[in-house]
Amino acid sequence: MTLAELYRDPIYDGATDPTVVIDDGTWWMFYTQRRATHPDPGPGVAWVHGSRIGVARSADGVAWDYAGTLEPQPDGSLRRDAAGPASVVDGTHWAPEVISDGVGWRMYLTEIEGIPDRWPGYARHIVEYRSADLREWHREGALELDSDRVIDAAVAKVADGRWRLWYKDEAADSVTKVAVSDDLEQWRSDGTAIAGRAHEGPFVFELSGWWWMIVDEWRGMAVHRSRDGVAWERQGGADTVILGAGEVPGPGFGHHGAAVRHGDDLWFYFFGHPAAAYVPDVDAETVDDRRCAVYRVLLRVVGDVLVTSER
Repeated sequence: MTLAELYRDPIYDGATDPTVVIDDGTWWMFYTQRRATHPDPGPGVAWVHGSRIGVARSADGVAWDYAGTLEPQPDGSLRRDAAGPASVVDGTHWAPEVISDGVGWRMYLTEIEGIPDRWPGYARHIVEYRSADLREWHREGALELDSDRVIDAAVAKVADGRWRLWYKDEAADSVTKVAVSDDLEQWRSDGTAIAGRAHEGPFVFELSGWWWMIVDEWRGMAVHRSRDGVAWERQGGADTVILGAGEVPGPGFGHHGAAVRHGDDLWFYFFGHPAAAYVPDVDAETVDDRRCAVYRVLLRVVGDVLVTSER
């Protein structure tokens, strides 16, 4: 595939973990605004932290305009500021998951206190926010999940009529855990959804009679499928991935994304490193190593196999 870049963050060129929703004909992208080109982000992996949630808007899902960031307010809420990130940043926001609950919007956001310069030793929580307009978000509070090292929420209502929240649990060797709820108000742990090789960034959706989960293995995206959204099997062998080396622009791979349905099409938005194949456990040595771009592919099912295409 010859994918074109759809979006680059104009502030720090670090748009990652995109999720896209459509409201009244407007496409909204929420993403982690990594500080890839910040002139002095701090030591170690501080550049990956200290991030806000970036916002972009589009009329067609292809041409995107930067619309600022979600800035914390004194009352704990988040409000879109078209000017972008505040000059003083004292916390970290990662990987927004945005869903409609039929009445309004809910966001499940990874929050980390401070700006860590290393991976271990810092608690991570998934926090729920609610909004009526996608512009101002009111904080409901952190979810009680299996540990205090949880990131990358994905939420969907599956075949049994219950909501499920999948997430990466770094305290459990970075596998995907799951919690279940009847009403999006009370959650209970439901064990491990995807074990085995470490991964992150789950996203779950229904297509052609199957439930699908795509996860980021830092060498491409693993695909798991399910008839009910509860019990999962891997597509292909243990090393089978989509959006791996050679399938995306540059020397890297496809990373952490989310799908949005538009008519009969299901578009999967994801990010990549166009200049280098960034490895999470190794600090990026140059600014070009850190830069990111957002792409999209069309998802289809052919013979009970999930495949990607440009159109």
